[in-house]
Amino acid sequence: MSQGHSEPIVGFRSLGLSAPSLKALAHVKYEVPSPIQAAFIPQALTGRDCIGQARTGTGKTAAFCLPILELIDDESPEVQALVLTPTRELSAQVAAECEKLSYTRPVRFACCVGGKTIQRQIDDIRRGAQIVIGTPGRVIDLLSRKVLNLDNLKIVVLDEADRMLDIGFRPDIEKILRRCPENRQTLLLSATLPGPVERLAHRYMQDPLRIDMSQDNVAAGSVDQYYITVDHDRKLSTLARLLFEQRPRQAICFCRTKRGADSLHRKLSRKLPQVEAIHGDLAQNVRDRVMKGFRSGSVRLLIATDVVGRGIDVTGVSHIINYDVPEDCDDYVHRIGRTGRLSGEAGFAFTFICPDEGDQLTNIEIRINKLLPQYKFKNFEPCRVKPRSAAPATPPPAPPVVKEEVEEEWAVF
Repeated sequence: MSQGHSEPIVGFRSLGLSAPSLKALAHVKYEVPSPIQAAFIPQALTGRDCIGQARTGTGKTAAFCLPILELIDDESPEVQALVLTPTRELSAQVAAECEKLSYTRPVRFACCVGGKTIQRQIDDIRRGAQIVIGTPGRVIDLLSRKVLNLDNLKIVVLDEADRMLDIGFRPDIEKILRRCPENRQTLLLSATLPGPVERLAHRYMQDPLRIDMSQDNVAAGSVDQYYITVDHDRKLSTLARLLFEQRPRQAICFCRTKRGADSLHRKLSRKLPQVEAIHGDLAQNVRDRVMKGFRSGSVRLLIATDVVGRGIDVTGVSHIINYDVPEDCDDYVHRIGRTGRLSGEAGFAFTFICPDEGDQLTNIEIRINKLLPQYKFKNFEPCRVKPRSAAPATPPPAPPVVKEEVEEEWAVF
């Protein structure tokens, strides 16, 4: 299956959804299904196991939430659907989307994640939650406490399956799946399908239908992508100049480690307002506060690690900056998928490549089947040694810079 523009637009009415679902979609102003929704929903409604592959930001959440709402009995107080996600933020995001789409139904939810009071989650389950959404660790905890009963489960969803396996959740996922009824429906959603995900699907799914909407070019087509050659000791000044030239409306700057994110945040917060950091070691209330600020626009630059970055779904992000090149080229795909989501507006992605990281750049280009152009600054040289020769790209347009601003990179952001 492909996402070609020549295909006719399929309306939600043709996907086999009930009148309550169509009314809820109209209420939240979802007018046209995305390609993954159009392809995945009719198949999932048949009750068969399905694997949906599509890049980040293409509507995968609604693609599995709508079938869940159609297939469960909203009058029964038993847990009938379980959605597993890799992060607390993504669980909260999925819960919010499901709640929006259940506008016409008396469905009850429990969002079960670490960092939140477990008693509240226990109470939600005991009050008759039909849909449980959470991270594997907390779900295991609730199972061990005999609070969560999966005997009547109809559907289990593995959302962002590749990331869950990347961060070591495979033992927990397998333990949970072994507790689920054999006649359940399993839906697996992922941006990429590396070997470990394929093996998990083969072991725990029954003849799954694979719906691949990732296309040959897995990187977001609405994102202008560049690399910047930079010396290790000039990354901070290069970031300053990039922010100065590009003036992003809202940006995410990715670091490889929690320590690196904290260090960069300390340096930037001395110079710039509206800068926050988010990573897995922060208390949940801090993470919630940061994400609330980012969604409202009061935080303009967010420094994030990959794990937490999966839970960031903010429409207005104009720029992605890979301050540290990702270790895995699939992470590159996920990172840049956070921008280019506003209708009619392109996003921009910039990846810092140090002289000893040329191979990682090549691996990214192989993964996305595209050569990245080099970004060139005006009157600024971030690297003394070029790791490869390339024709400089025309930089994306930036607002005009008045003469008084040129000497101070930090003056404008």
